[in-house]
Amino acid sequence: MLVAKKVLYCNQIAICGVNMVRKKSLKGDYCPSARALDVIGDWWSLLIVREAFDGVTRFSAFQKNLGIARNILSDRLRKLTGEEIMESVPDPNGGAHQEYRLTAKGRDLLPVVVSLRQWGEKHLFAPGETHSRLVDSVSGEDVALLEVRARDGRRLSSDDVVIIKVREDDL
Repeated sequence: MLVAKKVLYCNQIAICGVNMVRKKSLKGDYCPSARALDVIGDWWSLLIVREAFDGVTRFSAFQKNLGIARNILSDRLRKLTGEEIMESVPDPNGGAHQEYRLTAKGRDLLPVVVSLRQWGEKHLFAPGETHSRLVDSVSGEDVALLEVRARDGRRLSSDDVVIIKVREDDL
């Protein structure tokens, strides 16, 4: 049985007194969450990914739907393609423009987008306030709430989990 103190090693840089604001990149961080935020942590990037899940592929459609400046959209698409979250492909109809599509790595962000959406529905809307719904395209039913579960299927709360640092020599 694993017994560990509830220590968040992901926060070790802040604990050591290093000013996190000055960091240019979290790629070398020990925390998977920090590394993920380095790639998709700004709100434009995640909204672009959300739009891609909704079927948007063209630069002009991303710009129109999000109301984002061209230079910012170009920068975020360049970063998302560089990180292999999205790919730029020629227009399948032979047009002059490029299309942007989620890669397998990008499609793996679906639970992140759904979880963030469900959290927003629960905490950021007044009871009865109108908002869009996420439904199963086959059944038309609302998508079930995402939950953190143990390998044996038990539902886990934040009190039930610990984060431990694994060193290479521990593997």
